[in-house]
Amino acid sequence: MKVPYTKMHGAGNDILVVDQRETDALPPGVERLKALGNEDTGPGFDQLMWVTKSRNADVAANYRVFNADGSEVEQCGNGVRCVASYLASQPGHPAEFALQSPSGPIEARVDDDGLVAVSMGTPEFEPASIPFDAERRADRYELTVEGLAYDVSAVSMGNPHCVLLVGDIDTAPVETLGPAIETHARFPEKTNVGFMRIAGRDRIDLRVFERGVGETAACGTGACAAVVAGQRLGLLDDTVNVRLPGGQLVVSWRGGSEPVWLTGNAETISEGFMDL
Repeated sequence: MKVPYTKMHGAGNDILVVDQRETDALPPGVERLKALGNEDTGPGFDQLMWVTKSRNADVAANYRVFNADGSEVEQCGNGVRCVASYLASQPGHPAEFALQSPSGPIEARVDDDGLVAVSMGTPEFEPASIPFDAERRADRYELTVEGLAYDVSAVSMGNPHCVLLVGDIDTAPVETLGPAIETHARFPEKTNVGFMRIAGRDRIDLRVFERGVGETAACGTGACAAVVAGQRLGLLDDTVNVRLPGGQLVVSWRGGSEPVWLTGNAETISEGFMDL
């Protein structure tokens, strides 16, 4: 069966939006997803957003998120911005609307300049809810990796994140430490790993080793997690510009039970059909 797709990117993160609101088709299996995610055998993507019809009249659509390794994950900040931009570009569609994600409801707004703002929910710090193996909740934890101890923050943005402070973003050990922390035993469902340099109270540099993907040009939930972690440490203001290898995002959080807002671009790359 061949289905249409729209390939997009958010801050350089390649997203495949597959609109299945008019069908009851199930998403492809793991091996097919791997083939589709590889540019040598498919359109290629970091994340595939499987969009389906909502039975709730107040929700524009539901979506599921799949990584290039075939795994299904709970959330993708750059992906949901691409879904929101895709939907808002259709005739008669409102610029502000709700979406339903695997991790909960999302509010989306597409501005006249094309930037997309989405509410990413309230961050979760309780270890059992991240999930992260720790006796009690803390802003920083000591994590031992291959005999070396690192101070890290752990937070969930609907998916688990580990955040480290680094002095130099270019020489941060993303390729070696990233996969070692991703699969660390204290993260029973694995984790995304963010390497953050504080450039000012309103600016950070960030590289992210994504769970099930590897280092990507950008990670929306990773940007949210890094800013939230920095705010909890008293290092960052309410609104922060996040510079990633693929572009810039803006993260705003006022603390407490307020949702984290993520703002950035969502650009169409190409359209086509893929064989499921």
